[in-house]
Amino acid sequence: MSSPVPPLDGWDNFYVIVGSSAAGLTGLTFVVIALASDAMTLRMSGLRTFVTPVVMHFGSALWLSALLCIPGQTAASLAVCMIGSGAILATYGGATTYRMYRGRRDYRPVIEDWIWNAMLPLLCYLALLAAGVCALRQPAAALYIIGAAALTLLFIGIHNAWDIAVWVTIERPGAQEQQKKAESAAASASSSSSSSSAKSAATAEDAADDAHD
Repeated sequence: MSSPVPPLDGWDNFYVIVGSSAAGLTGLTFVVIALASDAMTLRMSGLRTFVTPVVMHFGSALWLSALLCIPGQTAASLAVCMIGSGAILATYGGATTYRMYRGRRDYRPVIEDWIWNAMLPLLCYLALLAAGVCALRQPAAALYIIGAAALTLLFIGIHNAWDIAVWVTIERPGAQEQQKKAESAAASASSSSSSSSAKSAATAEDAADDAHD
C-alpha cells in the first residue's frame, strides 16, 4: 500500500489561498458577461471561445486545490488524479484553440490572444499530465509542478477576465457611435425624402397653374 505523500502537509496553506481565490474570482466572469450583454457585443461563439475558458481556469485551480487537500492522499492516487485531470483539461484546451482558429472570420486573434487563451492554458494542462507521471517516482517534484500549474491558471483567469472587460469597455462607445451614425443616416434619408416630396408637390402645383393660365 502506498504511503501518504510526505511533502503534501506543507502545501495546505498554499492550496487554501489558491482555492479560495479561484472561487472568489469566478465572480469576475459574471461581471464580464453582464458588461458584454449590456454592450450588446456578446455572441455565443465568443462566449465559448473567450469567456467560458475563464471559468474553466478558475474552476481548474479550485479543483486542484480540493484534490491536494484530500486527507490521506498517496503518490498513486495523486498520479491517477493528475493524469485524469490533465487529460480532460488538455482536451478542452485543444478544443478552445480550435474554436479560436475557426472563429477568425468574426474576430482575428492577435498574438497576445493566442498566448494567454491557447498556449499558456494548454501548457498548464499538459504539465498536470507530466506531474501525474512524475508523482510515482518523485512526488516532491510533482507537487511543485502542480502548484505552479494551479497558480498560473489562476493568473491566466485574472488576466483574461480583465482583458475581456477592457475590450467590452472600449467596444461600448464604438457601438454607441455606430448606432448614432445609423440614426443620423436614417434621419438624413427621411429629410431627403420629405424634401423630394415637397419639391414634387411644388412642381405639380406650378404645372397646374401653367395649365390653368
